[in-house]
Amino acid sequence: MRRIFNKKIIILLLLLTMGMMPKKSITYPIDGYDISGIRRLRYLQMVQNGDLQGTLPALGGRLSIQDIRLNLLGARGDSLSNLSNVNPKLQQSINAMFPNMHESYSITVLDITPGRAVRYACRQEKKHFQPGSVGKLVVIAGLFNELKKIYPDSFEKRQALLRTKFVRGGKWALYDEHTVPFFDPETKKYSRRTINENDVFSLYEWADHMLSASNNGAASVVWREIILMHEFGEAYISLTEERASEYFKTTPRSQLMESAVQVVNQPLTDAGITENEWRLGSMFTSEAKKIIPGSGGSSASPYGLMKYLIALESGKIVDVESSLEIKRLLYMTATRIRYASSGSLASAAVYFKSGSLYQCKEEEGYNCQKYMGNVNNYMNSVIIVEHPDGTNYMVALMSNVLKKNSAADHNALALKIERAIRKVP
Repeated sequence: MRRIFNKKIIILLLLLTMGMMPKKSITYPIDGYDISGIRRLRYLQMVQNGDLQGTLPALGGRLSIQDIRLNLLGARGDSLSNLSNVNPKLQQSINAMFPNMHESYSITVLDITPGRAVRYACRQEKKHFQPGSVGKLVVIAGLFNELKKIYPDSFEKRQALLRTKFVRGGKWALYDEHTVPFFDPETKKYSRRTINENDVFSLYEWADHMLSASNNGAASVVWREIILMHEFGEAYISLTEERASEYFKTTPRSQLMESAVQVVNQPLTDAGITENEWRLGSMFTSEAKKIIPGSGGSSASPYGLMKYLIALESGKIVDVESSLEIKRLLYMTATRIRYASSGSLASAAVYFKSGSLYQCKEEEGYNCQKYMGNVNNYMNSVIIVEHPDGTNYMVALMSNVLKKNSAADHNALALKIERAIRKVP
């Protein structure tokens, strides 16, 4: 039975952000079905309770709700508005990971472990890369920004809309090979498959598919709904699919393009991230791009990505409640990949998004394979790491290594960075 939100719940959430949450609480997000209605989480909850056979997340993926909090609220976060001062010892360790100063890698690392001074290191931090699926962090910020406009005084109502508004994917969801979970709590049937245009999910579930499964179709659907929220305001709450389709058919493509870029990039600007540091300019699926053309392309730097993580932990991606909820959605209870799959992080809570994009051309003696492009081969990892012993740091890693799947390198770098962070300052 789904619990009903009230003012007491909102007070508890505020206490959470201040580190005052009572110890007795539900687990989140595995038990987050009660709050979000995300059926994938109900499945994990039943596995955890022994009602179903299945695989649980890594140990670090089983935190309680009181343990998921924002780490840079107040003066500590404000002090990080300028990332110009590097820590010499940490910088030396980071440089040693790239002995040939490989131009294909750029990185920012920020140690925010409580009880000691903040430490920062970087290399080629303002170099631009195609962000790939890391751009979905921009989309989720846009979603919560428009929700706040509809319900400026009630985060409870924003969550209720996410939980109760169900929409069909339509052609926007086509096509992506990333499978997503399907679970019926009544029949207890669980499966995975690619999304088709007739699939219907709640806004919370579309957002979860976009982040946990990195599904491009889900990202385009969420972006579509953000545009509709922006256009219709409170009328969006009861907006029908027919009326939404009419809007996209009758609105000039140039106007749609302008609106699409504005609604997702504005929260970055509001958080102090410039267009030169990070910008999203194009939908994630081919069918969505036919409806709304791209504008100016997408580009990001490790510096811009780190500024996003700092803003998130400081409660400045839209507001404190939205930042906390975005962080929960990034909490890795799905399969950990690439950087996040490092064994050194098994017991750590990780809040993670990975992204890749590759392009190939004809080349004698070369066979193009996934994530091994010979024109471009971008692979990016953005992560917040929280260890049980209090060690807490953030990394934004971007690479473009041609003809090589860099997943193993990202994984290996995770261990090296972990060791560097744990060196005595």
